[in-house]
Amino acid sequence: MVMPDPAEGIHGPNADPASLMKHMRPLIAGNWKMNGMAAQLGEIEAVAASVKATLPLADVLICLPATLITRAVQAAAGRIAIGGEDCSAEISGPFTGDLSAEMLRDAGARAVIVGHSERRQHHGETDAIVAAKANAARRAGLLAIICVGETNAQRLAGNALSVCGDQIAGSVPEGMAAADTVIGYEPLWAIGSGQIPSAVQITEMHAHIRACLIKRLGAEGNQLRILYGGSVTASNAHSILALPQVGGVLVGGASLTAADFLTICRAAPVKSSPPPNSPKEQRR
Repeated sequence: MVMPDPAEGIHGPNADPASLMKHMRPLIAGNWKMNGMAAQLGEIEAVAASVKATLPLADVLICLPATLITRAVQAAAGRIAIGGEDCSAEISGPFTGDLSAEMLRDAGARAVIVGHSERRQHHGETDAIVAAKANAARRAGLLAIICVGETNAQRLAGNALSVCGDQIAGSVPEGMAAADTVIGYEPLWAIGSGQIPSAVQITEMHAHIRACLIKRLGAEGNQLRILYGGSVTASNAHSILALPQVGGVLVGGASLTAADFLTICRAAPVKSSPPPNSPKEQRR
């Protein structure tokens, strides 16, 4: 179990979504993509120090290139979780250049992104490949952030809901649970564009994903956090996090600097003492 159960005392496929979200800790997850050198580890230190001081009522995670994971874990000093950006479905073998989920775990990672749109688009990853990687993450004890999302053409054609529903059905393995799985909804046309869907569109999609998860996983589908990702910034994070069924955000460019990322973290409520179900990395 990598992350705690994000909801306490609310179970079953018929649980009221509004009540569920009131009890669900948001996850603020950064994705550095192919950015970052040793010189940027000071950003990790700054985020970790602020999280220790302010104790946001959220789980804080930064996923970054594998070359930085071990040093980032040291820089984070147990105050935030560190994750990888991709993994192989295989445990080991003749797969030059690939990294297994077990290797990420050994390096200190506690989570991994799988099925990001850039992997699907540039590396031809199918739903089946994404599902195999999600299973690998679970096998290694990593939290899997499984990404889904539609292109602009698919949305304009009225197919956004069906596309994401099909991706949930094909990319989320049976038996996945809230403790080891998070869904990241990232409309491809919003990533890096500065444009985001309307509040109505985000709410509609997250509600649809929730229904698909319940269909796929039964009662457990009501417990998984669903993140919004796509041009999340310090200026729009608060309004996005306030929307129904939004269980956190997946942050790209704004996660590269501590100042911007911390502003997004602070968009979640703040307590004066650690919440009872905060992840191990944030209790020290």
